[in-house]
Amino acid sequence: MYPRKVRKRSDSKLNTAFINQVIAALKSDPSKLAVIQKNLEQYRSQRHLKRGFLLAIERFDWVFEASDDVNFICEQILADDYIGNRLRRYPLLFLSLIHI
Repeated sequence: MYPRKVRKRSDSKLNTAFINQVIAALKSDPSKLAVIQKNLEQYRSQRHLKRGFLLAIERFDWVFEASDDVNFICEQILADDYIGNRLRRYPLLFLSLIHI
């Protein structure tokens, strides 16, 4: 048997640029964390959501329970681990954080 090839999926450049703008907005104005929490509540109240989206909401809850520090939350969003990938996969969680 041949060993499996592990492919590293790279984030799209558009998504990366958006996430970088979100991080910059959070660091410049920490009160925008309330916008993320409002988005989480809004999506949590919806009836039919994909399982992955619900997992992203749950992982964001874990991050908020761990710390309310903006730098910690930004590190978790940018982290190259399961939680960071899950949070970056759904940019709707960061809706209305930046004005394009």
